[in-house]
Amino acid sequence: SLMVDVTGQTRIEKVILPSYLQGKKPNSIPNKKIEDPVAGKVSISSLATRQDLTGFHLIPPRVTFGVLKEGCTYATTVIMKNVGVNFSRFRVKQPPPYTGLRVMYTPGPVAGLQVELEIEILAMVIGGKDAGGLEEVSHDIEILTETETLLLPVKANIL
Repeated sequence: SLMVDVTGQTRIEKVILPSYLQGKKPNSIPNKKIEDPVAGKVSISSLATRQDLTGFHLIPPRVTFGVLKEGCTYATTVIMKNVGVNFSRFRVKQPPPYTGLRVMYTPGPVAGLQVELEIEILAMVIGGKDAGGLEEVSHDIEILTETETLLLPVKANIL
């Protein structure tokens, strides 16, 4: 129960659930073209629109690397889960080289399952001036699906 802690005592503070358990979608931009005659469809009359049949959730919905040492490479994994009925295809728009970010994944359809995206960052300081010790890297990785463009925010501080 969320009302008591592990020792059986009544909780003083409310439990904050992670966003992926709350069912929140990531930031997204809907595409203009929705109907794709080649995409896999489920032909059931009770399903009203194609918008209801597709969708992805990102776990976690944002990536924060924290403080990184310059010249080192760091990586983390993001799970992209298909929460729709149909299989859907996607592709990742690779970030520009000056960010030091790279996304590695296996392309193809995601049929009711999930796929892992490996986010890799090469910690490098852009420009020659001293910024007081820390330089912040912030970029939204664009994941293009059939119905929308998902935005995965990535942040890091380079020491």
